[in-house]
Amino acid sequence: MTITENATATGGYMGFVGVSTGSSSIMQVFPRWAEVLGLPTTELVGHDLPMDAGPAQYRAMVEQIRDDPHHRGALVTTHKMNVFAAASDLFDELDPFAVSCAEISSISKRGDRLIGRAKDPITVDLALNDFLPSDHFARTGAEVVILGAGGSGTALSWALAERADAPSKVTVTARDDEKLAHLRDVHRQHGTRDGFIEYVRTDAVEQAAALVAAAPAGSLVVNATGLGKDRPGSPLPDDAVFPEDAWVWEFNYRGSLEFLHQARAQDAARGLHVVDGWRYFIHGWSQVVADVFEIDLTPEIVERLAEAAESARR
Repeated sequence: MTITENATATGGYMGFVGVSTGSSSIMQVFPRWAEVLGLPTTELVGHDLPMDAGPAQYRAMVEQIRDDPHHRGALVTTHKMNVFAAASDLFDELDPFAVSCAEISSISKRGDRLIGRAKDPITVDLALNDFLPSDHFARTGAEVVILGAGGSGTALSWALAERADAPSKVTVTARDDEKLAHLRDVHRQHGTRDGFIEYVRTDAVEQAAALVAAAPAGSLVVNATGLGKDRPGSPLPDDAVFPEDAWVWEFNYRGSLEFLHQARAQDAARGLHVVDGWRYFIHGWSQVVADVFEIDLTPEIVERLAEAAESARR
């Protein structure tokens, strides 16, 4: 469906499943995007669930979206893996990424069918390509350290395994063995080559800091833990040392952002390239909005959306 055709559709509203949705910039941005895209609605409704929500809460939320004829669909942030675990059977269709990564980030409807998709492997790759040179790993021999093995960390590791210019090694950390075991299963199903990913349990921030400090110059270091957004903190201690000339990517763009501040404090001394999560936010939301409202995104449309969103950045 084209944007023009979509504008003639009926109204309704879109949902946003998160923890503290009211503080997200998307609440200001969505009405502007609706105007740019000619959407049938400017209304975005938050579905806030606590970090420790139980399966029944996730199922009730998905059933609400499914059964409300005015609900067009939703983006899921922090709860992506929990929604899949608790409510995947409620969906009529799941895409291969959702099944392989065991997460749902986009909930859409096609007639009376409820569709679940995992958009993160696509959106994280788009965001990565916005800043990292296409020949970076081949040229530098750099590696990647992903702090956090949740949905976003899993998606980035998937995207890196697919990348033409792949790093020699990707290290992914987590504080519990269950998440690492899940990530191993994802890559086993994906067919990722043996030895490409190192799975490391880190019980203390000092252990994570040692992995970061040992990475080669130019390596990509990523905060995929959610710390600094949904809850305060950083996966690294304040005295952690980043590799020289490293690319440091904070997946978050709002919150206390301790990891981002730690990197910026070493920016000049270590020659760091520090990137926040704003473009990831733009790609993540634009892909799901396009999915919910059946729009074909082009790079030109994405840039128009980014421009419309810029004044809401904070």
